[in-house]
Amino acid sequence: MYFKPPFCFRGFAPMDLSTLSSVSDSVCVLWGCELKETQKKVVFDVEEDLLEHQFFIRTICLSAEATVEMHVVEVNDRVGVYSDLVPIATLHPLCQPMVSFSGFELTPPVTFQLRSGPGPLFITGQHVTLTLEDEEEFEPRNVFTWMQPHVADKDIERLWL
Repeated sequence: MYFKPPFCFRGFAPMDLSTLSSVSDSVCVLWGCELKETQKKVVFDVEEDLLEHQFFIRTICLSAEATVEMHVVEVNDRVGVYSDLVPIATLHPLCQPMVSFSGFELTPPVTFQLRSGPGPLFITGQHVTLTLEDEEEFEPRNVFTWMQPHVADKDIERLWL
């Protein structure tokens, strides 16, 4: 099942992108989904374009209706598309009902799967799209300029000759 983000915020990003010289603008979209017994797998995907897409997981939390058992959430992204799903959170309503992430970056498409437990649980994240500036035509600069050797250097050369 594919989800489209419900709303957008222009110019807000989860990290400081102003230090990148080629980034002119960024768009941040909040995203969320629910995993439960009838829907154990959700895929966050983006349209194929020439922009750079980043996805940051923010929280995974159990619903108030979650049963008293272990719930394991697994994830896979484009980087690990040929690998197995990897567990990223183990939740239990009595001891750890929520997990928060900081800087957990994935590359879309991102697959979330409820490995064990009936849920329901909620996943929130941020989708950041970086709009790159057109780079100016590259003109190589001559970093090294020819310098005349010092008089002392000429004397040293004569000694070796």
